Amino acid sequence: MGITFFVRGLLIGFSIAATVGPMSTLCIQRTIHKGFLSGLISGLGIATADASYGSIAAFGLTVVTTFLIKLQLWIHLIGGLFLIYLGIRTLLTPPAERAASAKATNLPGMYLSTLLLTLTNPLTILSFAAIFAGIGVGATSMNASILVVIGVFLGSTLWWIILTSGLSLLRGKFTPAWLRWINRISGIIILLFGLFALLSLLGI
Repeated sequence: MGITFFVRGLLIGFSIAATVGPMSTLCIQRTIHKGFLSGLISGLGIATADASYGSIAAFGLTVVTTFLIKLQLWIHLIGGLFLIYLGIRTLLTPPAERAASAKATNLPGMYLSTLLLTLTNPLTILSFAAIFAGIGVGATSMNASILVVIGVFLGSTLWWIILTSGLSLLRGKFTPAWLRWINRISGIIILLFGLFALLSLLGI
């Protein structure tokens, strides 16, 4: 029975991580420009945030959930502004001479940036709560909940390993012109997600 909940958590984590969004765009951009390790570390930040919110949902920490949802306006505001900053920075950053020569730097900063940005969406807790209720996590033992959360983290991590590994194999094939366009497109996408986050606060 335990392995069933672990597999369910694995599939949930993998599916949520595979959803296209500002974080996946950021990981793709970092992998192409800075290499496999930079992309993977960024992905692990996202996986950690997913597992954290999954834990809150799985263990029914209603006090934390209520607190975060009450602060969601400020959290969304900070997250939206930071996404806009990242988008502009990515858009204006000149590409490396060659993708293969780019080196991973400031790995702790990359991990923390994706961790904190992913945590700026407290409504993720409600998504996890709904999914977990659907698979019966709330009515199970503590061990089953732990297995689901571990599965979520490993499923998310598995996606980032697959994505960053595939992209790193192609890095040497990107020309400076390609890298320039990747920066521009990534920057615009991240910037738009930031603007959408701010507009959502206005009910637009």
